[in-house]
Amino acid sequence: MVKIKKVETGRDLKKFIMLPWKIYQGDPNWVPPIISDVKKLLDRDHHPFHKHAEVEYFLALRDGEVVGRIAAFVNFRHNEYWNEKTGFFGFFESVNDREVSRALFEKAEEYLREKGMDRMRGPMNFSTNETCGLLMKGFDSPPVIEYTYNPRYYLELFQDYGLQLVRTLYAYRLTKEQPIPEKLKRVAEARLKKINVRKARMKEFRKEIERFKLIYNEAWGKNWGFVPLTDEEIEHIARELKPIIDPDIVFFAEINGEPAGASLSLPDFNQILKYANGRLFPFGLIKLLIHKKEIYRLRTYAMGVREKFRLRGLEALMIYRTIQEGIRKGYREADMGWILDNNYQMNKILLDMGAQRYKEFGIFDKEF
Repeated sequence: MVKIKKVETGRDLKKFIMLPWKIYQGDPNWVPPIISDVKKLLDRDHHPFHKHAEVEYFLALRDGEVVGRIAAFVNFRHNEYWNEKTGFFGFFESVNDREVSRALFEKAEEYLREKGMDRMRGPMNFSTNETCGLLMKGFDSPPVIEYTYNPRYYLELFQDYGLQLVRTLYAYRLTKEQPIPEKLKRVAEARLKKINVRKARMKEFRKEIERFKLIYNEAWGKNWGFVPLTDEEIEHIARELKPIIDPDIVFFAEINGEPAGASLSLPDFNQILKYANGRLFPFGLIKLLIHKKEIYRLRTYAMGVREKFRLRGLEALMIYRTIQEGIRKGYREADMGWILDNNYQMNKILLDMGAQRYKEFGIFDKEF
């Protein structure tokens, strides 16, 4: 028999955080998260997401052993922005047992119904501004930085409970060996003479954050599921990412001195996180520094163009500059994603460049 228990103590929370080490034992593609980072994310007093959300965490127990987990939450900013009554679930993990997964989903649904929601959506950890989506294609390679990963059988568990796919997120791969199409190269070189696409200026990091926030919240404003970042959230993200940012692969497009677009790429630290096995101290950080030179992949984590500057090819220009500079810095591969399935323009740009669509993630709904 499966029992669902609300996380109420520090010991419960530790079990919640550590369950993936059991689920993914022996999986060579799983990348252990940094435990301290997960604690910060789940901490209602630390992470700014919790200031506009109500969150509960639940464990599934069988004979006293933890066999699953789930978070259920209401994101008030999302519902206000989209005029919805959508509840969310995330941080889902389960052994391959439908009794366990059903009990977890039932508990999440019960919680969200009590909060007045009329549907359940996920997986979100906690929103599209963090990691989200169920991996459905691309199990043959590890996840890049800030991507989710899960066993293949999770899709069957989702479908068994009646969760319906509502959005697919695509990830694309470009390699150093793939030549840039000559047409794109000619157009990009010509436009770069008229449009300033510059690297990030770390010496004025505060100002760059403000520029990025302006671009991000405007460029993504109409994207499905998007919720504008609060000042506290973008400050938090900036603090978390600053130590790993490579300013040579972060670009701002400017027109007449005005911020028009931005592209944020990151070194794929997931390639070396396995050496830390979730712990930076006492030796994990040293291991990461030792293996840092093994990183050969970058991920374009975010890219957008403000609405009034669209249809000028700025996305292609920033991708072109990322490829140029990435190759110069020694990166051999780039992940461009994720991209919503209904973002036809960006999907076309990447396919025209010869990018391979190599991973797909799903977002699921269940209406009550």
